[in-house]
Amino acid sequence: MASPKPTPAVAAKALSLHIGLNAVSSAAYSGWPGPLAACEFDANDMAALAKSKGMKPTVLLTKRGTRSRTLAALRAAAKALRAGDLFFLTYSGHGGQVTDINGDEPDGKDETWCLYDGQLIDDELYLELGKFAAGVRILVLSDSCHSGSVTKALPSTPRERAMPVPVAMRVYREHQAFYDKLQKEVAKAVGAPLVDPDTALAQVAASGHLSAVVAKIKASVILISGCQDNQTSMDGDHNGAFTEQVLKAWNLGKFVGNYGQFHAKVRAGLPSTQSPNLFTLGRTGKFLAQTPFSV
Repeated sequence: MASPKPTPAVAAKALSLHIGLNAVSSAAYSGWPGPLAACEFDANDMAALAKSKGMKPTVLLTKRGTRSRTLAALRAAAKALRAGDLFFLTYSGHGGQVTDINGDEPDGKDETWCLYDGQLIDDELYLELGKFAAGVRILVLSDSCHSGSVTKALPSTPRERAMPVPVAMRVYREHQAFYDKLQKEVAKAVGAPLVDPDTALAQVAASGHLSAVVAKIKASVILISGCQDNQTSMDGDHNGAFTEQVLKAWNLGKFVGNYGQFHAKVRAGLPSTQSPNLFTLGRTGKFLAQTPFSV
């Protein structure tokens, strides 16, 4: 009797989403258009990298970088991907802030991505990541900075990727009902008071306490942000400073090493005024040991 044939291994599926906004709708931001120069280049270049590694990229540039399109793309990826698959998400644009109403932010501000027609609150992003199946690998590269902490420490320049604090305050005031409702919906979905993911990680390290938002994430998440919270992600002529170093370190696929080594190489290429952070959520040991962007 012939022995049964082994079941062939199923190839991992890989999807990516690349958001780049060189401007925002002034109607959604109290008259502020948020001009930048290199964010669309960043998104296109990251999409090209993703495609070269066998991923299926979606690109949302400026006017197409809306809240609805972004959330739809995140939810479609969460529905399509299973354990072992990869989701690569990049954002290039302004970071902003809204007043925190859930008590999860020590500084009283929720950080945001400034999408074309409104901000995506960090709580929303992490809630969406919590919808991915266990074992999905998620890599997030964010080339932006958050206006609250940035302007406390550094003078503003026209090419910083941060919504100015006065604009952020005015936008929140004029759209308070909308942003407060979003935060309440996220808290209700989680079923407990939210803790900002970065704060939650510090708590995990200190006491082993897992916040509600971290506990909801079953996937393995690596997040590399463009700078520390008290620093500035700078715009450029062709790429943002962070994205430029990502591409340089990757060197058209010639990079050899794991994610930790890749982060160190990117960080080494930037000035001390912009030091990218690396965070992880979920079980990421095997993921961190892989070569970056491996499907």
